[in-house]
Amino acid sequence: MTQTDKLLSRKEAGVGIVTFNNPERLNAVSLDMWEAAKRALDQFAADNDVRVVVLTGAGGKAFVSGADISKFASERASPEATRAYEVTTSATFDGIYEFPKPTIAMIRGYCVGGGVGVASCCDLRICSDDSRFAVPAAKLGLGYGYAGLKRLVDIVGPSFAKEIFFTARQFDAQEAYAMGLVNRVVPAAELESAVKNVTDMICANAPLTIKAAKYAVGEVLKDESKRNVARVNELVEACFKSRDYTEGRTAFMEKRKPVFTGT
Repeated sequence: MTQTDKLLSRKEAGVGIVTFNNPERLNAVSLDMWEAAKRALDQFAADNDVRVVVLTGAGGKAFVSGADISKFASERASPEATRAYEVTTSATFDGIYEFPKPTIAMIRGYCVGGGVGVASCCDLRICSDDSRFAVPAAKLGLGYGYAGLKRLVDIVGPSFAKEIFFTARQFDAQEAYAMGLVNRVVPAAELESAVKNVTDMICANAPLTIKAAKYAVGEVLKDESKRNVARVNELVEACFKSRDYTEGRTAFMEKRKPVFTGT
């Protein structure tokens, strides 16, 4: 399914794929692309056949290089338009971060500004060894909101987050790995196969277990007073009551691979 020619989505063997498709601008994202990404994610969330979602960029040179500045005159021409833009982008970032299934950022080339924001919202980040990262807000005089900063701090810690913002410099894939920003760095020619290997493993595992684990980790990152531990316990209990739990135990005893259905 295609949402717009600049934002593509499709489904392959249990994997939903969202592609930022603006390669002539290094996949800079316009307002309609943010809106289309949110629609694609909502559809994948409702599709029981989708077990994991991969977000990536087209063209081989960039994941996402930030907002499409060429659109600012039309999309941010007034304070009202700017607020509407921020509401839309925040909804998309939140939609990625709160997505109920695993999400993977498959990063090749430039991952800059909003690209780091998108990647930070994903559960896992796998990049090619020629990737470059930066948050150049300080070079543009831009403010950066609390939610985006917190997500980055949760991943790399406060010291590296400060370095990223204070210097506004580009850093390479190995530096990103050292910071903890990416889970894995692979040769460029092996990026797609490395991501497929991870999605294959996720798709083969029990969806209810993964759902419970993702929700629980999200609660751990919240302030203690805001955690919904009761919901965590409900999701864990649902695992033990599921057919998949019976299937997992039976398959183990029969020395075969389990076939999980998410029920």
